[in-house]
Amino acid sequence: MSDFAAALTALPDGTFFGTAHGRRYVATKSSYANGKSIKLVAEELGGTDYISLNWYDLGSGARLKPCEMPEAKVRAFVDALVPDA
Repeated sequence: MSDFAAALTALPDGTFFGTAHGRRYVATKSSYANGKSIKLVAEELGGTDYISLNWYDLGSGARLKPCEMPEAKVRAFVDALVPDA
């Protein structure tokens, strides 16, 4: 499993609050097909940043599909996101 996949799957399912790059977010992670498909949506609290992605663990390899934003942005966000305790 890649570092990105490990970071994404480690996030809690459902809606949660967290911090990334010094900013606060509310995020919702939904897992489907026993974790083989994950959707993550996050909105910055009090700001305008928005993150949306779909990730698929396929037999041919993992696929990341950012929603209308650069892949680098969603990778950096997932790597930095720390859910509240």
